[in-house]
Amino acid sequence: MVIDAEYPPYSYVDVNGTATGFDVDSMRWIAEKKGITVTFQPTAWDGMIPSMEAGKIDMVYSGMTITPERQEKVNFSIPYLKINQSIAVPDSTRKTLDDFYGGKMIVGAQRGTTGAIWVENNLVNTGKMPAGNLKLYDSFPLVATDLGIGRIDAAVYDRPSMLAAIADNHAHIIGEIDTDEQYGVAIPKSDPELLRLMNEGLTELMQDPAWETLKAKYSLA
Repeated sequence: MVIDAEYPPYSYVDVNGTATGFDVDSMRWIAEKKGITVTFQPTAWDGMIPSMEAGKIDMVYSGMTITPERQEKVNFSIPYLKINQSIAVPDSTRKTLDDFYGGKMIVGAQRGTTGAIWVENNLVNTGKMPAGNLKLYDSFPLVATDLGIGRIDAAVYDRPSMLAAIADNHAHIIGEIDTDEQYGVAIPKSDPELLRLMNEGLTELMQDPAWETLKAKYSLA
């Protein structure tokens, strides 16, 4: 199972080098109930689906939004969380949401994420924002750092992960984009048995008190 190693609260590697997070703990619960062994492999976000298509990994369980484009390449489990994108700016800024939606900001996003895709589709491709104003990064902590020092005007990311990323970076959220996204576990189209097992496991977990305990632990309740 591959994860983004810098994607709290869903998946990250702690100071001891141990994979942790809401998705990781959820998978450990499912693995124990189903009697399977799981290895967690940190992988660059934009390399996850290509690695799966190449047969190198078994699943992606790391806050991945179900989209039609991704469904053409992989299968997804039943949805397990709903989220929206959020917009954050430096504490020192005077720019507003009108500036963001009007394409008057330099915006940072993690490459391959739905936040980056939203900006491309709704601001760049519509001509509201020059393509050069969208800055893509390999990980979101790099985005948060540049946001905090004012190198970019705004950042777009899933709200729970945005809150974690900007906590120490002198930035704050000014609004949400109502994308109504759903997270699912990505699984190769060639492995329907694993898809069945994960759907069963997720259903059992979401019906167990452990589900709400995990959500509270990672401030997703």
